[in-house]
Amino acid sequence: MHSLSGEIQGFSKSRLRKQCSRVTTVTGRKLLERSTDGSTQVEELEDANGCGFVEDKSLDLQVGVVRPFLLLASQDVAHDMDILQRYQVSHVLNVAYGVANLFPHQLLYKTVQILDLPDTEITSYLKECGAFIDQARAQDGVVLVHCNAGVSRSAAIVTAYLMRSEGLAFDEAYRQVKLARPSSRPNPGFQHQLQNFKP
Repeated sequence: MHSLSGEIQGFSKSRLRKQCSRVTTVTGRKLLERSTDGSTQVEELEDANGCGFVEDKSLDLQVGVVRPFLLLASQDVAHDMDILQRYQVSHVLNVAYGVANLFPHQLLYKTVQILDLPDTEITSYLKECGAFIDQARAQDGVVLVHCNAGVSRSAAIVTAYLMRSEGLAFDEAYRQVKLARPSSRPNPGFQHQLQNFKP
């Protein structure tokens, strides 16, 4: 019978298989990286006419007006005071992970850090988020709900809010959210949870 400590003591680096990785750089260059004896050799491959990654640096400043008091957008809007003032935003519900609230002296914030993963239980956050939206509405305010891209988490929260506050079925609530912000697309796990959500 082999023991783990025996295997570890008998281990030799020379038994490791040599590894190589194909890398495509941002500019589209194709490289082959080989690791041997703790050093890495990089070789450029001939087929270098592939596409690189295109970094999208454009801001997403589209604001979805779901209701007069309820807006949906990306973090770019949440970080643009001119747009926030134009839409008379008084409250910001930040459901992103690691996105700062830039205007704490001018706006009322609530941060609920939600991971955009299909197995995240989005329904466990609905009561807390809905209460903040209700608070903004009761104070005659306008609440902006955002995550990073304004596509999955925030769209799911707003869809659920319409289901709960207006008694809409998922399909109708989601249709109205997409009408306001066409890029809205909660991840499949969130959609499945909301389809089964009984407010």
